[in-house]
Parts: sequence; structure tokens; C-alpha cells
Amino acid sequence: MKFWQKIYLFSIMAFIVVFNLASIMVIERNHSKMLQQEINNTLSENMSINSSVSAIIPLLRIYDSNEYEKSVLTNIANEFVDKNSHSNIYLEIVDDERRTIYSNKDSGKLSTNMPSDRKELVDLQANEIKYILRDIDDRTFLFTANITEINNKKYTFTYIKEVTPLYEERIDQYRFFVKVDIGACLIYMVVMFFISKGLTKPIDKMIRTAKDIAQGNFSERVQLKSKDEIGILATNFNAMAVVVEAKINELELHNSEKQRFIDNFTHELKTPLTSIIGYANYLKVTKYNEEIFVDGLQVIYSEAKRLESLSIKLMDLILLKEDQFQMVTENLNDLIIEMESSLKMRAASKNIKIITTCDQCSLKLEKDLIKVLIFNLVDNAIKASNELESITIRTFESDGNCVLEVADNGIGIPSDHIDKIFEPFYMADKARTRNNNGAGLGLSICQAVAGIHHATIEVISEINRGTTIRVVFQQRNWQDEVNE
Repeated sequence: MKFWQKIYLFSIMAFIVVFNLASIMVIERNHSKMLQQEINNTLSENMSINSSVSAIIPLLRIYDSNEYEKSVLTNIANEFVDKNSHSNIYLEIVDDERRTIYSNKDSGKLSTNMPSDRKELVDLQANEIKYILRDIDDRTFLFTANITEINNKKYTFTYIKEVTPLYEERIDQYRFFVKVDIGACLIYMVVMFFISKGLTKPIDKMIRTAKDIAQGNFSERVQLKSKDEIGILATNFNAMAVVVEAKINELELHNSEKQRFIDNFTHELKTPLTSIIGYANYLKVTKYNEEIFVDGLQVIYSEAKRLESLSIKLMDLILLKEDQFQMVTENLNDLIIEMESSLKMRAASKNIKIITTCDQCSLKLEKDLIKVLIFNLVDNAIKASNELESITIRTFESDGNCVLEVADNGIGIPSDHIDKIFEPFYMADKARTRNNNGAGLGLSICQAVAGIHHATIEVISEINRGTTIRVVFQQRNWQDEVNE
């Protein structure tokens, strides 16, 4: 059963139960009040008869005659019955010998027999009124009874009033209620149908959106503007979808990077191996010629050295990921001075000038790793520069951070390659990189070293205008972690 159907069904059940119970309680309470009022009126009328009789008792004592008493009581009863002729009342007066003094039973107004079981007369005392409701045939009567003493004789007054109209009125109310109940339920069912469908409409939207996301459309979002609980749920659902989409994109990016790494690694490994195997086989099957033999050995040697360099750099990358290094406070300027001669020697092959403008800048670092980082940055700058150009190495403080900067005036990096240059084996200019015995691992190693030192690398490059790579050592974050 769908959720809107549950809301629809249970709300109708609740309405029927509550509406019917409330209506029945109202009808019964109204009937009870009217019946009680009728009982009070009847008792009051009975007392009125009793008061009339009590008023003439002194006169009856004077005459002390049974016939006179019977005549007086009959006159009082007739007068009362005539006065209330519009009501269905029955009055009976009997003496203590059960002889009937007065009765209008035969007047035709109440053509019913008196019941044999008169519980209201049991233990009835003088100046006391008892009443009882009694069903006779299909009619209901209210019996009231009291005893009056006259000249040492007890006269029982029974005053009866028919209350059948009250019960008929209650039945009419129930009939009317059934009609109202049916109409109200039909209207309520129609209204609740649209309400339940409207209330669950946002949930249907969320279900459709969840299906779209499950089918791979991770950019899909729930479009709801309500601020109720469902609106909050939709907002949280969208927030969750954003996180899932980001994670999926991240996984796809990682998978793509891994696939590129495997492709590039396979290619970089296959190329020298193919050359080595090819030249070795060529030398094996070819008649000995010293010149060809030397050239072949040279190719085999250079390709083997290239494999060696590749394996060393891969080992560096693997070791850097272990992240177990002893950090000590060093001055970055002193480190560059220490490397300056070897860097100049490396640049001398292309007559490139190394310029250092370094401020005092101390930070916690692993000395050998930072040397590797600086050497790779300068080596890349040398490879990107033409002869007789210059490379500038700077260190300075900026916003409390220590900054290392290596800038060249070389060929630059295309803007669409900048975000990929730190991937292993990625080469913006493959031909030039391979000619320089590069494998596209230098900047990957630099990024790993920077990560170990909680540093970020910024790249500013322009085609044929040069490249500036800036390593920002975030002293504050690093110091906070050391303190913790």
C-alpha cells in the first residue's frame, strides 16, 4: 500500500470513529438532560397535587368522613387532570385497603393496563416520592408515587406521564445523524483524497530524484521550497547528493589518474625494453662490425640507464608515501647555498645562469627531501630553458609563511596542462622530456615532498614567457600540528 493510501485510509478511519463517538455522546447527553428535565417536571407536578391535598387536610379532619374525603380527592384529581388535559398523564389514588379512590385510566387518554410489579411502591414512606421509568408495549412511561395520610388513613397517589416522545426524538436525532454522517464521510473522503495526494507529492519527487541518482544522474536534485519537515529532509537529501556526487567524481578522477598512471608506466617501461631487446637481438644475428656493435651497446646502455632512473624515481615516490621522516629546523637559505654549486654545474651544460636571492627563512624540514624538491624544480627549469637564459631561485616570507620560488624564462606550460603536470608520467611536451631522459615523475616527487611538509605548490606559467613554481610552506598549520 502506498504512503498516500495509508494516510487516506487511516485518516478516514480516525474521522469515522471520532465523529461518530462525539455525535453519539452529544445525542445521548441531550436526551439525558431532556429526560431529567421531564422527570423533574413530573415530580414537581406530583408534589403540586400533594400540596393541594395537604392544604385541605384540616378541613377533612373536621368532617372525618370517608365519602367526603373521596369526594374532595376526586374533585382535586379531576381539576388537575382537566388542567393538564393536553398532556398524556394518568392519575390514580388508592387507599390503604387498595381500593381505588380515583383513576382516569378509563378516560381513553391512556389505554394501558397498570403493571403488576410496582417496585416504586415498595417501602414507600409518607412525604416521600419515588419514580421509575417503565416500558409498556412500545411506549415509555414515568411512574411517580407518594403517600399522604388523611385521618389516619394512607392514600397512595400515582402520577404517570408518558415520555415516549423523548425517546422518539432521540431516534429522530439518530436518523438525522446517520444522514449527516454519510454525507460528512463522503465529503471528508473526497477532501482527504486530494490532501493525502498533495502531502505525499514532495515524497514522490524525492523518490523520482533518488531513482535518477541511482541510475547514474548524480547532478539531479529535489526541487522543493517548503520549510516543513519534508522540506528539511529534501535539503538534507540534496546535501547528501552533493557529497555523493563529489565522492563519485573524486573516485572517477582517481580511477582516471590510476589508469593514466598504468598506461604511462607501461609505455615508459615498454619503450626502453623494446629498444634493448631489439638491439640485443640485432647484435646477436648480425655479423660483427665494431661500429655497429659500439652503437648498439651505447643504445642498450642508455636505455638501461633510463630504466634505472625510472626505477629510482618510482622508489622515491613509494618511499615518500610512507610519510616517516625526521623533521628538524633548518634555514632554507643555507640549504640553497649548499646546493648552489651543484645546481650551477647542472645548468652549465646549457650555459644557463643560476641567480639566487634568498632571505633568511627557517622551518621544520627533512633536509634530503627538500634538496630533492629543489633539484627537481631547477632541473625542470633547465629543461624548459634555452641556452644563455637564467633561472632565479628565491626564498622569502609572506603572511608568516616561508616561500620557495623557482622561475625560468623558458617555453612555459600550456594552461590546459597545468592541472595535470603533477600526475606521474604526465609530460606536457613528451618529445622534449624524453630527449632530456625525463619520465614525467619529477613534479610528482615534488608534490609528494611538499605534502610531507604541509606545503602547497602554485604554478604561474605563460607560453614562451617562462614558468614560476612557488612552494608555500604553511608555518602556522605545521606548527599547530607539531604542538598537538
